[in-house]
Amino acid sequence: MSSLSGFVKRLRDIMRNDAGINGDAQRIEQISWMLFLKVYDEKEQDWEWDDDSYESIIPEECRWVTWAVDDRSGSAMTGDRLLDFVNNTLFPTLKKLPVTAATPIKKAIVQTTFADANNYMKDGVLLRQVINVIDELDLSDYEESHAFGEIYESILKELQSAGSAGEFYTPRAVTDFMAMMIQPQIGEKMADFACGTGGFITSWLKELDKKVKTTEDKEAYSNSIYGIEKKQFPYMLCITNMLLHDLDVPQVFHNNSLLRDVLDYTEDDQFDVILMNPPYGGSEKTEVKNHFPADLASSETADLFMSVIMYRLKKNGRAAVILPDGFLFGTDNAKVAIKQKLLSEFNLHTVIRMPHSVFAPYTSITTNILFFDRTGPTKETWFYRLDMPEGYKNFSKTKPMKLEHFDPAVEWWNNRQEISEDGFDKAKKYTVEELTTRNYNIDLCGYPHEEEEILPPKELIQQYQEKRASLNADIDRILVQITEILGIDLTEGNDE
Repeated sequence: MSSLSGFVKRLRDIMRNDAGINGDAQRIEQISWMLFLKVYDEKEQDWEWDDDSYESIIPEECRWVTWAVDDRSGSAMTGDRLLDFVNNTLFPTLKKLPVTAATPIKKAIVQTTFADANNYMKDGVLLRQVINVIDELDLSDYEESHAFGEIYESILKELQSAGSAGEFYTPRAVTDFMAMMIQPQIGEKMADFACGTGGFITSWLKELDKKVKTTEDKEAYSNSIYGIEKKQFPYMLCITNMLLHDLDVPQVFHNNSLLRDVLDYTEDDQFDVILMNPPYGGSEKTEVKNHFPADLASSETADLFMSVIMYRLKKNGRAAVILPDGFLFGTDNAKVAIKQKLLSEFNLHTVIRMPHSVFAPYTSITTNILFFDRTGPTKETWFYRLDMPEGYKNFSKTKPMKLEHFDPAVEWWNNRQEISEDGFDKAKKYTVEELTTRNYNIDLCGYPHEEEEILPPKELIQQYQEKRASLNADIDRILVQITEILGIDLTEGNDE
């Protein structure tokens, strides 16, 4: 293919003329299901080469090589004939592929990938042009396949800006830093229970790949990941991403991690490592809370995921999880119970406070990385504030965070000491007693607010609601203590 860098632009230019495509989200979703079929077709050719008895789950007429490849003889479908085939044969067939519990994952993923996919294009001639551009990709060529992996990353970034609350692309610098600090080992299995397009999984694989020396190591590498994604579209992108990373059997499932009772998890459901950026600011159906013990049943998705993580981390396992500031300062009953469980049953050894705008332009909410392991209760926790790099006022789409911006944190990590700058703590160690006497408000080593940051109205409201809930919980708790000391029963005389 002449220019991989022009790949997305070429597709975008063609699709702009199609009346059925409305905006970037639909445009990239359209590209995604075609990319999946193209990548899957390349994989199937490899599997057929390796195994003479291999049979595709896709009926012959629906395989990419049969209907999509244009041999330039004039026989390739186009126009209304192509549209009719895609809408009335291809999609209905792939959505209803016979999948049972016995179906191998590498076959079952076709049906789960297409379960909720859509063809938005209405012009069959333009659809043919898009298919031809995608088919030009030579994924059998190592160099081109590797280069396309980079292009795919940029497609993932672009699509995420069309996401709604709680869904956004975790910058590669952040996922790489977390995977680097967690130090993957051959033989370990890592999980992400809201894996999106597979950013954490990709960073884990990249870090683990450095340790692969033998064929056994390679097999362990291929079986080292587990992902769950609730939404169809990111799930499709994640599966394609895994196939591009040579995971022929991607252990990634289209499901909702919050729909199982956490008390039902056994050791078989636990993992050595968990790397996650749980969705936050989102809301789940009320019945979701029923899957959690009453004291942990929060209405905030990030809190619920935190409970899932704690129940699914193996003994001696380790985790790195991104959580918003609201989790640190929140003192409502559920947050206190979650933090109580975290500190008493897990070792929360490090909290990295990240600068604002790391997730720009998707959200301005400030976030933190919590590193903990299941080796015993917390005795002390280090807090470290990562400041905005010199020359940056904000991160943005054009000036995103880079891995080297974490260099000060990496340097500090390996040689920990308390740091104070301009009278403010930048790095400090707290005992578990100090954290509990603060009523689990662990908003420590934060950013000195020299100027008030102007947030979008929705986020501002959300931040105030979190702070109000936290203050109300504090006031209620103090009132209970005072009334107990004074021996006053506030329920008396309140019947009228």
